[in-house]
Amino acid sequence: MLRTVQFACTLPKAEADALNAESGRVYTGILVQHYRVYRKQGIWLAPKSGERLEDALGGPTSLHAHSRDAAQQGFYKACKTARACRQQGSDVKYPHLRKRFRTTIWKSTGISRRGEYLWLARARGLSPVQVAMPSNIVTASSAVYLEARLVWDRAARHYSWHLVVEDGVEPLPAPGTRTAAVDLGEIHPAALTEGKETCIITCRALRANQQYTAKRLSEIRARQDRKQTGSRSWRRLHRRKIRFLAKQKRRARDMEHKVSRAVVTWAKERHIGTLVIGDVRDVADGKRLNTKSQQKIGLWSHGRQRQYITYKAAAAGIAVRLIEEAYTSQTCPGTLPDGRGCRHRSKPKGRRYVCPACGFRAHRDGVGCANILSVHFTGECGHVLPPQETYRHPFAGKRSRLDTAHMAEFPTASTGRGSEAAGL
Repeated sequence: MLRTVQFACTLPKAEADALNAESGRVYTGILVQHYRVYRKQGIWLAPKSGERLEDALGGPTSLHAHSRDAAQQGFYKACKTARACRQQGSDVKYPHLRKRFRTTIWKSTGISRRGEYLWLARARGLSPVQVAMPSNIVTASSAVYLEARLVWDRAARHYSWHLVVEDGVEPLPAPGTRTAAVDLGEIHPAALTEGKETCIITCRALRANQQYTAKRLSEIRARQDRKQTGSRSWRRLHRRKIRFLAKQKRRARDMEHKVSRAVVTWAKERHIGTLVIGDVRDVADGKRLNTKSQQKIGLWSHGRQRQYITYKAAAAGIAVRLIEEAYTSQTCPGTLPDGRGCRHRSKPKGRRYVCPACGFRAHRDGVGCANILSVHFTGECGHVLPPQETYRHPFAGKRSRLDTAHMAEFPTASTGRGSEAAGL
């Protein structure tokens, strides 16, 4: 299975800076040449043409040929992303800013292993970069190294290696044949049920971290707006903002990994073979909520939660399916006095669902995941009663150090070659 492993970089900072500065120079070169042709001749260069033009005009480089290609391709990947966002109606600019530094990427063709070290190739005639691998990778003799990235950690202010590895480990067999439903939430990250028990994964620290990030960010921006753009005090506040956002992102990632691990652990304990997750990708499409609600939806990291659950479940042999979740938290699963299903829709207030038609009461998130399970089996809401809920905290009663993902596993892109988003 694919894994992206992070570990500390022991290169001298000057050497690491030089590598990323050269990647930034190549990226800026192709950006400048591309827009120069477009401005003078009205031609939008294709990626291959742009790469050949930068090869011809960019001069020699200290990077491996395919590392140079990765920096060039980063510009056109950013253009592709901007084009897709604009087609969806977002007001997104095409990449236009020059980069002084950019994450250096080595593809598999520039990576070789010699004993306990990885050798990352540079340009012809230059000695390769020697990387000492951590022990948990050294012992994996069957590992195939697909990509290496030299990443600057803005929060810790040091470099780290991100290594994409095919570890050769096959997914485990499915722990069972049962099915459970997962309802992703903004307050409680996840609620699960298999029809006999409802588990609420609670992590209010994640929500508090997001709210504090928004509050503190607005304070820094307000102070920055009172300074002259580009002044010394303005730049100081800008650096503070970047470090703060990087630190808060690392904290959120740590908690999101713990939440997703708790979901998969619960499923394994109950021999679940299929997880059905409510699809909330379009939760904010085509609507404008009040300011407070809009901020909550904007800060809700349901996409990363779904991604983390999916790849952790795959490693455990559990299949994941997305299913339409419209009105699952609003439809009553109770029964009317004449024995018919209620299925009355009402928007709940607070964390308890109370049906005004039949008086049914249950936890709001429990109703949501029970109805998702009902939709999976019957095609409509209201056929599964939510069982009594229990709460589970992902920290399991003790707190580890902040970033437990230092040597953890992260999902990679669907292409199997890792994602270059960190380097754009």
